[in-house]
Parts: sequence; structure tokens; C-alpha cells
Amino acid sequence: MIIFGGGLRFAAAPVTFAGMITSLYAVPLALIYLALSARVITYRRGHKLGLGDHGDKSLLKRMRAHANFAEYAPFALVLMGLAEWQGASAIVIHGIGVLLLAGRAAHAYGFSASPPKMKLRVNGMLATFASIVLSVLAILWQATVGG
Repeated sequence: MIIFGGGLRFAAAPVTFAGMITSLYAVPLALIYLALSARVITYRRGHKLGLGDHGDKSLLKRMRAHANFAEYAPFALVLMGLAEWQGASAIVIHGIGVLLLAGRAAHAYGFSASPPKMKLRVNGMLATFASIVLSVLAILWQATVGG
């Protein structure tokens, strides 16, 4: 309880979220997301295509590269941030971040290339999954043993 100017106000203790390491990885991931978005938008404009894929395989490939990124990156970043917030070590968070960033970049490039580079796609997904699993393990560790 805090008293200001004769009145009573209730204030929660300040919540701190370190988040600084996670933020370092969120920025380049956001830039990759914007680049994938721009690829879809410029293709649509250049070919005068509205909603949907219109049976255009090149557009569909661009849409799926963008959508796949949007499906995995935010979830993985949230888990990474939670692990950091719960006190996982900086080295663990950087390890998770490097795996996530490298995985998403490799997958996006491998998926977007013509022809697709399957090794990059597969390894990108493996690195992304590894970052998610490591985040989950770090969260569980901090919640049970380390916290």
C-alpha cells in the first residue's frame, strides 16, 4: 500500500522482466518476418493477385514460408522469454536464441529458394524444434529444481 497526497492507493510490487537477451533475438526474427511478408506482398502486387493463392505455386510457396515462420517464431520466443524470466542462465538463453534464429533463417531460405533446399528446410526445423524443447526443459528446471 502506498500513500500519495493523503489518499490510499494499492500498488503491486514492480514486476521485472529481464527479457534483454530474448529481445536481442526477437529483433532479427522480426526483420526476417518482415522480409517474408514483403516477398508475399510484392509478388501479389506484381501479379495483381488478391486473396488466396489463385493456383499460383510461386505465391503459395511464398505464403507458406511466411506462414510457417509466423506459426513457430512467436511461440518459440514466448517460451524463450519465459525461460529467461524464470532465471535460466544467460548461456542457456543464448543457446536457445542461436538455435531459434539459425533455424528460422535456414528454414525460410531453404523454403523460399528455387528449387527448395531441403537440407536447409529440414535442419532449420530441427534447430527450431531443439530451441523449443530446450526452452521447455529450462522452464521446467527453473520451476522445479533451479528456482
